[in-house]
Amino acid sequence: MVLSLLFKPKELITVIRLMREAKRLGVEIDDLPSEVVAAHVLPKTHPERYGLVPDADVTCTAPIEDLALAAVKDDVRAGNWENAADLVTATHGDWDRRQRVVWALADLAAKDDAWMKSWQDARPGDPHWLVVHAMSLVSLAWDIRGSARASETTREQFDGFHRVLFEAREAAGVAAAVLPDDPTPLNTLLTLARGLQLDHDEFRAIWTELVSRDPLHHNGHQQALQYWCAKWHGSDELALEFALEAAAKSPKFLALPLHAAYEADSTPDMWKAPSVVASLDALLGRLADEGADTYALRDDRGYAAFALIRLERFEEAVGQFRALGELADAGPWSYFEDPRLTFLSLRGVAVKAMSKGKGVKAPVR
Repeated sequence: MVLSLLFKPKELITVIRLMREAKRLGVEIDDLPSEVVAAHVLPKTHPERYGLVPDADVTCTAPIEDLALAAVKDDVRAGNWENAADLVTATHGDWDRRQRVVWALADLAAKDDAWMKSWQDARPGDPHWLVVHAMSLVSLAWDIRGSARASETTREQFDGFHRVLFEAREAAGVAAAVLPDDPTPLNTLLTLARGLQLDHDEFRAIWTELVSRDPLHHNGHQQALQYWCAKWHGSDELALEFALEAAAKSPKFLALPLHAAYEADSTPDMWKAPSVVASLDALLGRLADEGADTYALRDDRGYAAFALIRLERFEEAVGQFRALGELADAGPWSYFEDPRLTFLSLRGVAVKAMSKGKGVKAPVR
């Protein structure tokens, strides 16, 4: 983010100041602490005047929402599996929570699976172990591949990535057969579909199986949207079509068209599409009666704020930042290299524009 300022002549003085600060601290300019960069690049907006928390209070650290899951994660890190196994079993039927629990434990298992082996030894054939195991292989596959661009990823990494994804597909198939009413293994198959480059017919078959078990599976819809994006196996148009169908199905998915617009790099005017604007307005109406006390709500508000800024509806964007308070833990900030600085920068843009009377005035709701 710092070096990108070099391409903006008006910001050159800021870069020079940051270079001096980096020299003083003995680090590279892109290794400067976020708070140091923020002090130099953020608009001077006095956020407190607009009912916003001070810049210094903003954090990317998410509050604990699921106390039982947090406790179980601590148990697992200590090598104890029993409470984890019991929690996964208890989530059967509460599919969205089950997905969050399974994903969190799968990520831990991908780093260290000793506790998973103890669970398997103590309860051989436990179907809930199979569900976590399948998802853990997906996490392991992505750990092997890494997050670098394809040009910076080795052949060995790609080979390991695909080998483990094939293992994950087989494991998810076994889990789905043992727990035929559980959408979680089907969502694992949706998640790995991108990496295995499944064609549209194969993907639709898995999708049909998942929504037959849970028509409103939250993460399943997010995984499917990613599949239909142009960067994977779809297009901007297919992604938006899917998102609009989901939004029409349930208010729960009103933010998905905003996700589609965010992903549409080759179609920047998608933000102005009447269907996207209508989804945004409907989402704002829904959020008016809700807070920001869950990650899902903060994610919806984050995308709403981003969309409002793109549409120059700055006053409404400030309202969303006001509701978000100090939490910058969700999307779309989480996709940036420095989520906190991105959150603060865009909040500053909205406040500065609003204070100067720019943009579209907020309607009375």
